Amino acid sequence: MARRLIDCLVERPVATISETPGRKLMANVNVNMNNRGDLSMRCMVIVKATQDSEAGIMPDEKLLTDMGKYNEELVKAGVMLAGEGLHPSSKGARVRFSGAQRTVIDGPFAETKELIAGFWLWQVKSLEDAIEWVKRCPNPMPGESEIEIRPVFEADDFGEAFTPELREQEDRIRAQAAKLQ
Repeated sequence: MARRLIDCLVERPVATISETPGRKLMANVNVNMNNRGDLSMRCMVIVKATQDSEAGIMPDEKLLTDMGKYNEELVKAGVMLAGEGLHPSSKGARVRFSGAQRTVIDGPFAETKELIAGFWLWQVKSLEDAIEWVKRCPNPMPGESEIEIRPVFEADDFGEAFTPELREQEDRIRAQAAKLQ
């Protein structure tokens, strides 16, 4: 049931995202159907890094077991499209862009609160539905942790700038990427 991330990032128009006072992100669901026949939006659910995750401290058996059960629930409900844990930033790099110039910055990176330890890609009915699923999640880290939910842009969110030619190109890229799986 879970599909690779490349296959899930820009799929079909299902949600429009807007900012409103008092609420940073709000998903206005359009009348579009997913493969389960209900209204939906896709979102990335981001597990924020902690000092422990950045130090390379791995989860214990209980957390792995609890998270495995939770992931099974997500898959059975048709919510989880993809999900992965990430190595600490010390094993990564960043590329900074400034016009035509590119600068490579090797990890680790200082601001732990801005780093990602893992993610899921979900298909849910609404932002509120995603929030309810996150509330059921086992705490992903010993002690305090934070999970962020961000709606994924859909093709229609780009409006007229996403021309029929660009849509055709996107479809070709998707088809080619699907063959790599």
